[in-house]
Amino acid sequence: MFINNFDPVAIEIFSFEIRWYSLAYVLGILVGWFLAKKIFITDDGLKEKFDDYLTFAILGIIIGGRIGYILLYNFNYYANNILDIFKIWQGGMSFHGGLIGVIIATIFFNRKSDHSSFIYLDVVSLVAPIGIFFGRVANFINSELYGFETNLPWGVKFIKVDNLYRHPSQLYEALFEGFILFLILIYLRNKSFAKTPGFISGIFLIFYSIFRFTIEFFRVPDEQLGNLLFNLTMGQIISLFFILIGFYLVLTKYENKKNT
Repeated sequence: MFINNFDPVAIEIFSFEIRWYSLAYVLGILVGWFLAKKIFITDDGLKEKFDDYLTFAILGIIIGGRIGYILLYNFNYYANNILDIFKIWQGGMSFHGGLIGVIIATIFFNRKSDHSSFIYLDVVSLVAPIGIFFGRVANFINSELYGFETNLPWGVKFIKVDNLYRHPSQLYEALFEGFILFLILIYLRNKSFAKTPGFISGIFLIFYSIFRFTIEFFRVPDEQLGNLLFNLTMGQIISLFFILIGFYLVLTKYENKKNT
């Protein structure tokens, strides 16, 4: 068993703090950008546009993630503390909100292009697990999004929370939503049936949502929400919707591939 007493602040210069969570975002974006340009994008024209697109995608992640968290997870608090909405460095981001933000940003960026928006979204889907991996590790360092009590040998005591040994649900998510999902997408991307734009995006939505839905059974629900419909968490309910969207994309794109 492991005792977690990490400092969420990675670097402190005088009173200026750089937190692990911020570094995780930066590192995830940089590694994702590098792999996208060097490996996943083979069209030279798309490579030239990708740098400009990345700015839109980052804004979509940050704005969408923040708005999603406020509306879905903690509306009452922010309705009474308006200025705290802008204190992103204190945490409070929704993955699903960021996902919707990226989709909207992609459509907006690509509105005058002859390319399908799914071409960009497929690239984002391929590299997103990298950012998810770093983000969940940062959650672990921050002692947040922790799991229920457990007697398993890999249980973790989060000193900042209590003296109980708990499931390191953040690391479960880093493993499945990050590492394993990345391997699945890399394996499928070169298959002939996965060449249709949008197919990889659908696969990403399916497997991410399945992993997220399952792991949330080990994770303590958000305190301000608890369990909701059918005793599911907000994250699980939203994941069910995205599973359906993912299957719709995969099936329609596969049919399109067969008919061409």
